[in-house]
Amino acid sequence: MKSVLYVLFFVIIMASCTSGETANTASTDEVVLSGQEGVKDDESQKDVVKVAIASPDHTTLVAAVTAADLVTSLSNAGPFTVFAPTNAAFEKLPKGTVEDLLKPENKSKLETILQHHVMTSALAADFFQDGQSMGMVDGSNVTFTVKDGSTYVDGNKILGSVKASNGWVHVIDTVILPK
Repeated sequence: MKSVLYVLFFVIIMASCTSGETANTASTDEVVLSGQEGVKDDESQKDVVKVAIASPDHTTLVAAVTAADLVTSLSNAGPFTVFAPTNAAFEKLPKGTVEDLLKPENKSKLETILQHHVMTSALAADFFQDGQSMGMVDGSNVTFTVKDGSTYVDGNKILGSVKASNGWVHVIDTVILPK
């Protein structure tokens, strides 16, 4: 009889753990977050993806990261340094470029461009030195310039920086295209 009660108790506990269970997804500005990026945590610091999602000036970047299937990668532990072009930066590209890059058949090209904005290290803006060259995830290098108290990456000014749980997001005013 005791073993029947234990089994019954176990079944009730298991049923209560699964009843009302929902998928671990959330929609934030049309970005479906599942896996690591879907973890709901309102107390910890945001990761680089959630920093971008929270910014109304980075909706184009978020759409591009989503189209390139890089949300999960950039939501992981990192560390990452992301140079995040604003919506206005994307608008500087020739007309139709963004729309073309967001097409599924151009995913590889979009991935390369986005990876050219990411370093696998967590570096604050004051780390970069004038003339310093550093590697990006796409395998190419960028050069930093420091003048008049401002830092530039391949000639593009860092407008501001946000510390994230898995690195840094440096807001820039231009899309950096690989050479």
